[in-house]
Amino acid sequence: MFDIIAILIPIILAICIVLVIRIINDTSLRKRLAETQTEKDIVEKLLDTQSEQRSRSLISWAASILSIGIATTIVGLLELDASDPTAYGIIFIACGLSLLIAYLLTKPKH
Repeated sequence: MFDIIAILIPIILAICIVLVIRIINDTSLRKRLAETQTEKDIVEKLLDTQSEQRSRSLISWAASILSIGIATTIVGLLELDASDPTAYGIIFIACGLSLLIAYLLTKPKH
């Protein structure tokens, strides 16, 4: 049990860092828009684009978390521990595949 926790700690840390950076960027963009008194049409278009990006991001995060959960279950069933590089490989491969699938599901249609 503690081996799985040791594997998940760096992954959760990376997710937290990404979320903090994203919140800071969103806040600074909104602050700049408010300070420059941008036209209403441009602001609405930016916010619509952000909502589309947010839904795409939600799908990729959900797919990533689901795949990490499945990969962690597989690691537990195979009785691998934190010192085994195969455990990390399984988790990263599952996460990469989920991001690829999420991209294929949400890519813009031209």
